[in-house]
Amino acid sequence: MSASTSEGSRKHRGAKKKRYILPVVILILLVAFRFYLPTLVKNYVNDVLADIPGFYGHVDDIDLALYRGAYVINGMYLNKVNASTEVPFLDFPKTDISIEWKSLFKGKIVSEITMFDPEITYIFEDQQKEAAEGDADTDDWTKALTDLVPININHFEIHNGKLGFVKLQEDPNIDLYLNNLELYADNLRNVKGQSDKLPSPIEASAVSIGKGEFRLDGGLDLIKEIPDMDINFSLQKADITAINDLTQAYGGIDFKEGELDIYGEIAIADAYLKGYVKPMLKDTKLISKEDSFLSVIWEGFVGMFKFILKNQGTDTLATRVPLEGNLDNVNAGVWTTVFKIFENAWFNAFQGKVDQDIDFEDAKQEANLDEMSGKEKRMYRRAKREAEKEKRKKENDDSQQ
Repeated sequence: MSASTSEGSRKHRGAKKKRYILPVVILILLVAFRFYLPTLVKNYVNDVLADIPGFYGHVDDIDLALYRGAYVINGMYLNKVNASTEVPFLDFPKTDISIEWKSLFKGKIVSEITMFDPEITYIFEDQQKEAAEGDADTDDWTKALTDLVPININHFEIHNGKLGFVKLQEDPNIDLYLNNLELYADNLRNVKGQSDKLPSPIEASAVSIGKGEFRLDGGLDLIKEIPDMDINFSLQKADITAINDLTQAYGGIDFKEGELDIYGEIAIADAYLKGYVKPMLKDTKLISKEDSFLSVIWEGFVGMFKFILKNQGTDTLATRVPLEGNLDNVNAGVWTTVFKIFENAWFNAFQGKVDQDIDFEDAKQEANLDEMSGKEKRMYRRAKREAEKEKRKKENDDSQQ
């Protein structure tokens, strides 16, 4: 073999090596970037949490799953800068954020979020303090958390969540909570293109303090700047002695036994709210032997008052608190609330269920009253009173059968 042929062969092999070197280098860089990407995302998330005025937060770890367009945030918490306790305001152990693939077939790029074991604990003393590093605003931290999801959220789930309200200044401390929260909300961006006024269904269940069964269901329209909604909720079979710390702090009474039920409906249309809350006390007894003499006198007076106002047939003390008005000025009907106590006690025992007499159209009509003429308003309110009268008559007939 001649020298020139050997030289040409070496050059050819060198050219082949160079041709493979570049792809290999690029591949190595991509692999290195893939390994570094979770750290890059983690640093970005921590920077976002650090920039929230009046709050501080941190993320422990980020896991990426590029094959499904997802990332998992592990160990995220958020709290007030000058909080006196070490209990985080938000504690999210695991949050899975991913592309909702089924929506891609509809031509929509949206995301879905699933949260595992999240806890929101509102400690009254922590949240009421002024932040030294700037005013802590709800809009700040909610926007910051929303910014962590670069794509509009269409599906949202919570598994085994907890909501708590704690007030440490009271003696004993007030601790109200919902445990084992399961929440499901879908079609939040109306990807399905439904023509419904409230296209996004929502359902939730939880266990309250006192082992009560909490349920919520309804519909939402979150696309509007001020969301519309129609929600029913109930709390059943809660042991009322579990809230003795609350009733002692604000009413000076203790319950020896009994059950607390709460039913309600809330409808919001065009920033106008219409609804009610119906609390019911069943088979309740007051006064315990451990109380002081003055406490026994006070609770005895309350017990006598409760005896007069409870329905003797059902052993239930109940009322219905109406809620109505623009969101910046919602009013509770005081006199209606008082009248409803007597109605339950002496005339018509309330039923232990959601009344199903408030819906989205009610709030919509009330929101549009300003656009009606005086005659149209009178006709609308007259028809409304007649419908309520017919409903009460039917309930009375049913209860007597």
